[in-house]
Amino acid sequence: MPHLLVAGKLHPAGEALLRELPARGITVDYVEEISEPSYAPLIQKADALVIRTQPLSAATVALAERLKVVSRHGVGYDAVDLAALNERGIALTIVGDVNSISVAEHAMMQLLAGAKRVLLADRAVREPGQWGWRNRLEQQEISGKNLLIIGYGRTGQRLARMAAGFEMNVRAFDPYLSRKGWPEGPVAEVTDLDEGLAWADCISIHVPKADKPVLGAREIALMKPGVVLANTARGGVVDEAALAEALASGQVGAAGVDVFDEEPPSGSPLFDQPTAVLSPHIAGLTAECGERMAIASIRNAIDYLDGTVDHALIVNPTFAHA
Repeated sequence: MPHLLVAGKLHPAGEALLRELPARGITVDYVEEISEPSYAPLIQKADALVIRTQPLSAATVALAERLKVVSRHGVGYDAVDLAALNERGIALTIVGDVNSISVAEHAMMQLLAGAKRVLLADRAVREPGQWGWRNRLEQQEISGKNLLIIGYGRTGQRLARMAAGFEMNVRAFDPYLSRKGWPEGPVAEVTDLDEGLAWADCISIHVPKADKPVLGAREIALMKPGVVLANTARGGVVDEAALAEALASGQVGAAGVDVFDEEPPSGSPLFDQPTAVLSPHIAGLTAECGERMAIASIRNAIDYLDGTVDHALIVNPTFAHA
């Protein structure tokens, strides 16, 4: 009888699906806490693992004697030791296009909140003597401004359509799509990132974490003074310390940050920046998206064991069969 381990609290629709599984011959362990130590003691008997954002280390993989598939509750997998899974022949799946709407909306919100200086405006109303802030005219319009999207996948393309509705001029940088073939549509390709950074009034980043930040001190120095930055990608994609310095100096006018080097962040230099709009890694955690991700991640695990999973959702397709 297959055994499914679910690590991390799911949307109620996902919990309802879990309750149906025993009748289908699948036993379930459900650990609501989002941490590796909370689920690691149970992984030895699991044939499939559904996991949220917590780490899956090589040490924990080594305990998983029966594990055949890890199903990520999302599309990123930087917290999963993929090399350890590959060494054991364990597949890793991600959900399909279930969160691009939520993330694109969050990025659009960050751009608007930054340009309109939402936090400063809120403070001007709440704090005595601050009403006169309004006359400093720090707010900006985004209509007619240049938006550079770094990473032009599903989310980036949705954001481009939203930004077009605000009459922004949109370009995108994505070396992968440049090699594969640029999507049809009105968004022009930027082949030189430095050139794109110098052109942009607003920047939104949608790429996975790499060995070093995509936007560090050098890249930030190339941007227009007062640029508005949105990051819904991953912690480490933008250098936090360099961004904090740029916010303090005004080189970056405002920033929306949903992801951090350390989560939850402790003592981030961004905490002291009044023009940084911070959120707790929730761009893809709307009620609607949470429901879609919970159901999709459970189904991916079950479908893999059944041999019916969509191979396009397998990160390491060498291990496409249980």
